[in-house]
Amino acid sequence: MSLRIGVVFPQNSLGADPGEVRAYGQAVEELGYRHIRIADHVLGADRDAHPGWTRPYDVDTEIREPFVLFGFLAAITGVELVTSVIILPQRQTALVAKQAAEVDLLTGGKFRLGIGVGWNAVEFEALGQSFDDRGKRYDEQITLLRRYWTERSFTHRGEFETVTGAGIAPRPVQRPIPLWFGAQSAPAYRRAGRLGDGWFPMVQPGPDLEAARRIVDRAALEAGRDSAGIGIEGGLAWTGSPDEFATGVQAWRETGATHLAINTSQIGRAGVDAHLKALTEAAEVLR
Repeated sequence: MSLRIGVVFPQNSLGADPGEVRAYGQAVEELGYRHIRIADHVLGADRDAHPGWTRPYDVDTEIREPFVLFGFLAAITGVELVTSVIILPQRQTALVAKQAAEVDLLTGGKFRLGIGVGWNAVEFEALGQSFDDRGKRYDEQITLLRRYWTERSFTHRGEFETVTGAGIAPRPVQRPIPLWFGAQSAPAYRRAGRLGDGWFPMVQPGPDLEAARRIVDRAALEAGRDSAGIGIEGGLAWTGSPDEFATGVQAWRETGATHLAINTSQIGRAGVDAHLKALTEAAEVLR
């Protein structure tokens, strides 16, 4: 399978101007990229209220809402849309299933739902969800999402959620929508192997990625699955060096990755033209 190359939407860079989002989405498609991948956070923490906060984003970091933004992009581009990742346990499962189904319909089935457990307790508190048991709830949510997308009506009595003779309509084009997992720990790698259609390694090619893949492969085997069918999407920053970029792309090809997303976030808040210039230069190398 050839490596499908897309881009990472430059959060905190395009501001609130819909025109810049339109220009970005349309140019990405014209340059030949296959998908747009977007991160997710609902809230940022105020560093004054949380002394010692060391995370790279905070209350002043602009992060767009993925499902709404994808509704806009679906109307103006034909590329695949990908979340990387929706923080699933801080949300209502039924609502995520409904929103994801709508994006899948609007894109004609060109949607992957990347999901993750999350790390920001501030968000969980504000959204009224427990932070401490998020991993256990996440596993139940994965099963529920697939039932919402494939069954007209179902009943579920779980540890955390109850559904009584209900379902969503319309259901998505893809039944079920592919679920891709954010993964940067052994439990997450095992979950990807057991349950995922694909995963997003948070490491670059090398010993750490090889170790992660062994965990994924072993978990898949134990679950009676063929790990060859589990997709892998890497990430690669554009640094301005064509040779360095070409070497990075080749490294991901050699790992057997199925997808790759080009990240221009290091350019910062320079506006849409700067990000598109970088993606144009990257596209020239890819050709």
